[in-house]
Order: sequence, then C-alpha cells, then structure tokens
Amino acid sequence: MVRTLRARAAAAAALAMAAVLGAGGLWLYTLLRANLLDNTTGRTELAARKVVAQLDTRTLAPGGRLAAPEGGVDLVLVRDAAGRTVAGSRDPRGTPDFYGLRPAAGEDSRSAVVPLGRAGSERGVAVVVRSPGPPGGEGPYTVYAMTVLRDVDDATGAIGVGLLAGAPPLIAFAAALAWWVTGQALRPVTAIRTGLAAVTASEPGRRVPDPGGADEIARLARTVNDTLDRLERSDARQRQFTADASHELRNPLAAVRSRLEVALDRPDRASVAAALADTERLQRIAADLLLLARLDGGPPPRSEPLDLALLAAEDVARRPAPRVPVRLEAGAAVPGYGDPARLERALANLVDNALRHARAGVVVRAASDGAWRVLEVSDDGPGIAEADRERVFARFVRLDADRGRASGGTGLGLPIAREIARAHGGDVRAASAPGGGARLVLRIPGPGAGPGHGFGPGHGFGPGHGFGPGHGFGPGHGFGPGHGFGPA
Repeated sequence: MVRTLRARAAAAAALAMAAVLGAGGLWLYTLLRANLLDNTTGRTELAARKVVAQLDTRTLAPGGRLAAPEGGVDLVLVRDAAGRTVAGSRDPRGTPDFYGLRPAAGEDSRSAVVPLGRAGSERGVAVVVRSPGPPGGEGPYTVYAMTVLRDVDDATGAIGVGLLAGAPPLIAFAAALAWWVTGQALRPVTAIRTGLAAVTASEPGRRVPDPGGADEIARLARTVNDTLDRLERSDARQRQFTADASHELRNPLAAVRSRLEVALDRPDRASVAAALADTERLQRIAADLLLLARLDGGPPPRSEPLDLALLAAEDVARRPAPRVPVRLEAGAAVPGYGDPARLERALANLVDNALRHARAGVVVRAASDGAWRVLEVSDDGPGIAEADRERVFARFVRLDADRGRASGGTGLGLPIAREIARAHGGDVRAASAPGGGARLVLRIPGPGAGPGHGFGPGHGFGPGHGFGPGHGFGPGHGFGPGHGFGPA
C-alpha cells in the first residue's frame, strides 16, 4: 500500500506514463500499419491495371509470359472466363489460391489480405481487377496481383519491439522525476512539520520556517505562524487572567478568614458585617469572572429588537439617588438589535465607572450615527490619559492607584462592556469629554431598515411602552428635579 504522498505521486506519474505510452504506441502502430497496407495495396493494384491495359490494347507479350512487376509486387497473373491461367509473371504452378476473390457487383476491382502457404505463416495483399478484353477478343479476363507483406510485417514488428523496449525506461524515468520533484516541493512541508512539533508550552514563541514566495506552501507557513501568534497571545492572556483572578480573590478570602477568626474569638457584629461585605465582593468578582468566561467561549448573544434610548432611560431610572446627578440625552427612539440583558449590563458598567470618577455629574447619551447605534457615557472627572485609553480595557486594571479595591471596583467592568459590544459586532472606545473628563462610547451595528423589524408601534417605541407618562419619565420616577434630569 502506498502511504506517503511522495510515493503516491511517483506511482501516479508511472501509471500516467504507462497509459500515455500504451495508447500512443497502439495508435502509432495501427496508423503505421494501415499506411503501409494502403501503399502496398496501391502498388499491387497499379501492377494489375498495367496488365489490364496491355490486354485491352493487345500489347501483352506472346507466350503468356509477363514481365516482372515493379514496386515490389511479387505476382501478377491473368485468368480467362473458365478460370485457366493464360499469363503470369512466373510459372503459374504453385501460385497461391486467391480464395475466390472476385470484384463486387458494379465494381471492377477488389483487394484483400489473404494467408499464404499451407500454414498461413505469411500473409499478402491480393488485388483482383476485371478486364473485358480487347474488342472482338476472347474475354473477359480476370487479372490477379499479389504482394507478400513481409516488409510491412518487418517494419511494424520493429516499431512494436521499439515501443515495448522503450516503455519501461520511460515509465521509470517519469516515476523517478515525480519522486524527486515531489520531494523538493515537500521539503518545506517537512520543515514546517518539524518546526510545529517543536512548539511546546515551555517554548511558545517558536515558529515554523517561512520558505518565502507566494505559493501554497508559503501561504500555509504564514497561516500556521499567524495561528501560533494568536494561540500564544491567547495563552498569555489566559495565564495573566488566571494570575490576576487568583490575586484578586486571595485578598478578599484572606480578609474574610481573618474577620471570621476574630468573630469566633470575640463575637463582634462589626466583624461579621465586614466579613459579609467581603463575601459580597467575592460574589461580584466570581460573577464577573463567570460572565467573562461565557463571553470568551460562549454562544453569540441572542438578537431581538430593542431601543437604546429606552435602555439608557431604564438604567438611569434604576439609580434614584446617585452620588452625582445623571442626565439623559435621548431626543428620540434609537432602534437596534441585540441582547437587552447584556447591553444593559454593558451600559451599567460604563455608568458605574463614570460615577466613581465624576465630580459634578454624568451624561448618558443614546443616538444613531449612520449605520451605527451609540451609547455614550461622559463624566467631568480627571479623564483618561491618551496612553491609557486602551489599557483601561485590560482585565483587573485600575488607573487610580490611591483608590482601594472596595471603592474602585473589580477592574472587570470596562473589559466586560467591551466584550459585550464586540460580541454584538461593535466596540467600546475611550476618549476625552468636550469639557474635560472621560467619555466612553459603545457602538453596535444598526438593524436593517424596513418594516418587520419590530420598530413600529406596539414594539416598545410607541406611546404606552415606556415613553409615556407613568412609565419612568414623569416626576417622581427619577426624571424630576433632584434626580439628575432637572436643574441641578
């Protein structure tokens, strides 16, 4: 069984060469023999017709002796109507039987290949031509001519032997050439396989050799290296995430244990309350880690019609007494598609981050920007330096070193918001607010326009679906004075 690609290529080349030589040799042999037979038949018939011409013109030599024919024709003889031989180019005795060869009705000649001798070891081309004889003569006559096919057999036999003798070397040459060419072509593949096998957990930075060029193997090497780059980045990110998570969980666990030990030694309500607070923080971290794990490897978010303006209004309404006023800017419905629960979580994380840093207020804006739907959260805090605007989305990163973990969050809010946006085909970016402070912009693609997408009346965008009085937009529901929507 041929197992290697190189051996399969060599075997295929050998089979292809054998098929070509077999078909080509057979075609050449057949064509050559047919051509030689046509030429021999033509010469033989010409010799017979020359004798017919002599009969018609009464120029036949007397005594029944015909001159030796030209062109290699072996025999010419003339028979009368009774079948007697009246003339021939040699002694008529011992002449071969022509097996009753006669011209067909309406024709004056006929040719055929007939066996010669008793054993039929040889064959010859026999031609018969009918002659009416001279006017007033004894006719009609039948002229026979024959040429032994010895020369034709010798020539075609030599061709056949040459083809049979030359086929094995040519087949072997084709197989050897395919073996060598395939080996040269697969040499980079062997190097890629060896390099890929050398990539281990202890040496994740190793890469396969790039043979250069633009062929399929070069593109394969680059694709493999790109895949290894992504795997290395993913592995490094996973390792860092595990280390950060272990570090973040270690401190609250140690604090809970310490406070519980103190409470066991000296029952104290304050120690139990502090332990409970640390436990709640552990719960938040665990929930955030679980959500990130789902976002990293889970299914895509479900998609349904929603209004980002209503989403923002509901988030603001859930904060009846924020640390600083929260103002909503949404003049009209902002229809979109996505998972409402996850987008609510992303917006809540952005607002929570802004409330931790704002000095006097936070602004939440929902709007459409061409084909995009935008949720923007701005604060008037210290802002985010341009060099840190990507780093803030790294997990467990806190830019304010003076802020404690209890008041500074888990460091997972902004990464979660970005992962949710990216799962929806969008992103979250950090920028500076017009009046100073930070501006966090969440963008997701908008829905296809047209009816049937849930943006008409009765789908949460008309009166009575969260935009009329009594649904969180009237006084006493977080939108009146003193709740961040009226004058501060």
